[in-house]
Amino acid sequence: MAFDVLPGDAVSPVILHVPHSSRHIVESGLFPERIGEELDHLTDAHTDLIADIAAGLARRRPWILVNRLSRLVVDPERFTEDEMLSAGMGPVYTHGHAGRRLRADDPARDAVLMESFFQPYAAAMTTLVEERLAATGQAVVLDVHSYPTVALPYELHGDGPRPPVCLGTDPYHTPQPLIAAARSVFGETALNTPFAGCYVPLRHHHRDPAVRALMIEIRRDQYMIEPGGPPTGGLDRIARALAALVDAVPRTG
Repeated sequence: MAFDVLPGDAVSPVILHVPHSSRHIVESGLFPERIGEELDHLTDAHTDLIADIAAGLARRRPWILVNRLSRLVVDPERFTEDEMLSAGMGPVYTHGHAGRRLRADDPARDAVLMESFFQPYAAAMTTLVEERLAATGQAVVLDVHSYPTVALPYELHGDGPRPPVCLGTDPYHTPQPLIAAARSVFGETALNTPFAGCYVPLRHHHRDPAVRALMIEIRRDQYMIEPGGPPTGGLDRIARALAALVDAVPRTG
């Protein structure tokens, strides 16, 4: 499978979503000479490990959906009308972190990639959210990401502050108590800089307030050697903070 759904506690509403941690590549038209450098810069390295440790520490284990393919194959968090299309980084990237071309234009190939990987992933996330809604009355999606200490050329909003933890929010899906809980466990944070927003399945986007969401972007110098290197001792601290957030998720908005 291109992704895994790792079960949590039956009464937990929390989903840890880990879309960009994998370096696994399948044939998808990528230029081979570009792959290694792009993986180092664009992979949210070790965020799957952070989520796994946090899940094990939480009082009630959250559910996890983790992508097992690199975002260079297909990015499950980009949409067909995403602003990143202007950088050649929609659902199927044609360009990489520095604006260099990654693959040739091929709409037929892209359609196959979307059908094979993007759509099943989106369906799995939608199903998982709906199962949490049915079981607990709410679904809380915590998007686990990381971002480089120094802005990369592809970033459309890279000139703003780069806090240790960026919290991406949505005015419809991110209640203030959830933001407050995240600020209390992570310490120094900022909202929506250098990345903004959070992931909600399209079926529920701005339609169901019981689906709550927050994007957690961890600056990579907090827990790893950049770019693409091993974790440092900071990883355990970040994982403990994420576990504390899982435990602190408000029951109501």
